[in-house]
Amino acid sequence: MTTIKEIKELLATVKELDNPLFLEFEQDTRSGVQKEINKRKKVIQAEREENLRLENMLSYEKELYKQGMTLIAGVDEVGRGPLAGPVVATAVILPKDCKIRGLNDSKKIPKKKHLEIYQAVQDQALAIGIGIMDNHIIDQVNIYEATKLAMKEAISQLSPQPEHLLIDAMQLDLPISQTAIIKGDANSLSIAAASIVAKVTRDSLMKDYDDQYPGYDFTANAGYGTAKHLEGLEKLGVTPIHRTSFEPIKSLVAANKES
Repeated sequence: MTTIKEIKELLATVKELDNPLFLEFEQDTRSGVQKEINKRKKVIQAEREENLRLENMLSYEKELYKQGMTLIAGVDEVGRGPLAGPVVATAVILPKDCKIRGLNDSKKIPKKKHLEIYQAVQDQALAIGIGIMDNHIIDQVNIYEATKLAMKEAISQLSPQPEHLLIDAMQLDLPISQTAIIKGDANSLSIAAASIVAKVTRDSLMKDYDDQYPGYDFTANAGYGTAKHLEGLEKLGVTPIHRTSFEPIKSLVAANKES
């Protein structure tokens, strides 16, 4: 009789739910065999659902493929809302029909999976560009304009240059055809790839800043206005990476000038 271990190994090779092996092993009354069948079916079903999700996230790219374009850059940013640190934008060109399991809007990817998916994008992308605008530029031109500058910088680094841009809810004055997509990081794989690269890049920068300016909890909050961050501001004051055009930093700076 075939052992449960041998059956498990055979089932691991099965990719379709209608595979005859399932029918054959379902006749086996051993509970261990039935458990392995159910487990493998769940894995196959999950893979099918993930493949369908990724297919749906390629809908914008597929329309462009039909027009003969293959060098499509997804563009996204991270860090528009924080009180400290830069805004980081990334542009990523993925190969045609590239599907990276687990790739999604970076806010929907579990933190423990960030580096793994970031690495998969690094390994598979045809080109990656990163644009970083620090807090001083943000204060000079405002966060919206700084975001556009960061995106342009990221795109300028791409080689080869893209034939089309898919951008998360933004239009750029560049001589490249483009599509602005609302919630683009959840609706386009190219933008999702840019989203995770931008997120991991910025988180790494904020971790370095945490070492440089301890007491604000930058590793955990990435510069957003959490209770610990605000407590650090109250106790330690404003750092050189804080955005002085953002409240409550603006008021703190003004109060210090008056005192």
